[in-house]
Amino acid sequence: MEWLPQDIAQTRDWGPFLQGVEIVVNLAWYRWESAETFRRLADSLVQLVEASERAGIRRFIQVSVPAAPPSLETDLPYLAEKRRVDGTLASSRLSFRILRPTMLFGPGDVLLGEMVRLMHRYRVFPMFGDGSYHVSPVAVADLAEIVRRECAGTDSGTIDIGGPERFEYRALTDRMFMALGRRPRYWTMSPAGALRLTRLMVRLGSTLLYPYEVEWLVSDRLGLPSYGGLDRPMIAVGPYLDEIARLGRAAASPA
Repeated sequence: MEWLPQDIAQTRDWGPFLQGVEIVVNLAWYRWESAETFRRLADSLVQLVEASERAGIRRFIQVSVPAAPPSLETDLPYLAEKRRVDGTLASSRLSFRILRPTMLFGPGDVLLGEMVRLMHRYRVFPMFGDGSYHVSPVAVADLAEIVRRECAGTDSGTIDIGGPERFEYRALTDRMFMALGRRPRYWTMSPAGALRLTRLMVRLGSTLLYPYEVEWLVSDRLGLPSYGGLDRPMIAVGPYLDEIARLGRAAASPA
């Protein structure tokens, strides 16, 4: 493997990077940036797809995101520009897979692991609405294995990827409190109130949660079916939550 540091949003001539390459895997994107930054990144990735066609690349794997509410799909640069790249790939002559994993978890993550740490610190957690919408978390190790498997495949198309368990969101957060040995305690707010709160958090510099992520979550589009192509069972989220909780308790214990 050769590591080549490069600002993808500034790259226009992909030819030198594709010499001797058989497979392209793209994971590049941002969680939150300006519309202009998303546009520049998408422009460059579209050119990467077109250059891959010219170079005769054997396989192109695009890691994308699940379907979102229609207003986000069209009006949010994060999604609109991502779909422009997906669409360019889907209409190309390349052998391709567009992988759309839902909520990911793994060492160092900034979502599920951070949620457990916040519950440990504050003993209460915000709940958007009644929490009856669904999630099916996917281990990053499973996603890595899926990417490897799809690199070796030949079928083209888009695959939505969920983990082995589908939870109501509140059942998952209850499970986090249980991992900490605590009774679930929530600060319940309406989805509209949650959007106002996250907008304020962003203005104050927080990167924990963005308004579009709240809208996406409560739209009940993230409880995707599990990927059925692995040669082993997919990794359940429970042991990961238990380990994060154990580490949090250990860090808080007196020496």
